[in-house]
Amino acid sequence: MKYLKFLLTGVVFGIVMAKAEIISWYRIYEMFRFESFHMYGIIGSAVILGALAVQIIKRTQLKDIEGAQITFNPKNRSIIRYLVGGTIFGLGWALAGACPGPMFVLVGYGYLSLLIVIVGAVLGTFIYGLLRNKLPH
Repeated sequence: MKYLKFLLTGVVFGIVMAKAEIISWYRIYEMFRFESFHMYGIIGSAVILGALAVQIIKRTQLKDIEGAQITFNPKNRSIIRYLVGGTIFGLGWALAGACPGPMFVLVGYGYLSLLIVIVGAVLGTFIYGLLRNKLPH
């Protein structure tokens, strides 16, 4: 019962993604072929909203759901790591036809082949966890 709010948030988020056509493979295909602004507009809006949210959190010192202070740790600004990580993420997105969020919505829509992609994503995350201390950060 205590996780019901997270479940409801996920369901609403899934509905929004479906209605905005973010889960559409054709929309993703259009984006990677530079044929439509639809996905770029959604991603750009999310980046702007995220930047505004971070600024609000920093300036008002908001707390998380458990009442702890939200902090942002400075990161290493190496451009190479962002290029490599972004390229790997983009290739996975292009090959799977979906990024991590819509994968679950697509399974809910009945595209069960996405379960293979989800297993691969979980396995990749697990392998990263094992190798994290050996990777350059």
